[in-house]
Amino acid sequence: MEKGKKRLALLVGCNYPNSQYELHGCINDVVAMRDTLVGRFGFDPSHIELLTDEPGSSVMPTGENIKRALGEMVDKAEAGDVLYFHYSGHGTTIRSVKPANPFGRDEAIVPCDFNLITDVDFRQLVNRLPKGASFTILSDSCHSGGLIDKEKEQIGPASFSDDTKSFTPPSSKPKPKTIPFESILQHFTSLTNINTSDVATHSLELFGTNSSLKFRLPRIDQLDFPDFLRPRDEGILLSGCQANETSADVNPAADGGKAFGAFSNAVETVLKENPGRVLSNREVVMMSRKVLKARGFDQHPCLYCSDENADVAFLCQPQSTS
Repeated sequence: MEKGKKRLALLVGCNYPNSQYELHGCINDVVAMRDTLVGRFGFDPSHIELLTDEPGSSVMPTGENIKRALGEMVDKAEAGDVLYFHYSGHGTTIRSVKPANPFGRDEAIVPCDFNLITDVDFRQLVNRLPKGASFTILSDSCHSGGLIDKEKEQIGPASFSDDTKSFTPPSSKPKPKTIPFESILQHFTSLTNINTSDVATHSLELFGTNSSLKFRLPRIDQLDFPDFLRPRDEGILLSGCQANETSADVNPAADGGKAFGAFSNAVETVLKENPGRVLSNREVVMMSRKVLKARGFDQHPCLYCSDENADVAFLCQPQSTS
């Protein structure tokens, strides 16, 4: 990357404290990644925004706040800039009851206020980038494969085998980072008192124009697909699992360890075990798969991007360690 080009990052960790959906390692994940971005990749700390739902946080990671921060980051981007979004928290899949829905099932992340951010929103963000900028998304959440709508699959659903022996993950059984679609509908219904299984109706009632773009689009089943949602090459998605899988949240408190997301921790492990080495996006995903298999996790990270970006260095050249 040319000297002087910006590296911008938004890191979001949602633990959903004091709720039935509580996780434990998500905030730890993004705090660790912030240190890695600065120490290994040379990000300016002032260009990294951290949003967590830790009690007392001045800005909570609501859907509106996350989308605002992502939009501001994209608006600042120029050709040659590197943008990075790391999310650790719950994910889900969305089903629409509307007929002839061109999106079908959509993947989404679940901010702390349940204002869902869908794969359509991420596609629209990627398409706003100026040509020559890149946008890498690492989502340590369930059902995260395909989180950028219509991005090309490079490493996807497939069996993966090697000769590494597996062992049981530390402490208690890992908790999946998923909230079932039915639970989200029940939560919305309890707030809106509207008797419908259409999540869009609930979301629009609760969040209005801050709802996902997916829920605010007109009946495009009878129109041409919007140009601003057509695939472009600037997006790079490293997902914690396949679209039909769950990602694990591990809380080894009984062993005296810190809680973590399995995929985030696997990526950190890969980077630490390869100091100073330039790793491609493809290598980071494949090596993370090996780490997860060795640790006994049944999830398969995936890579979605253009053919060229699959072999581009993950977040570009690391900072010199000399």
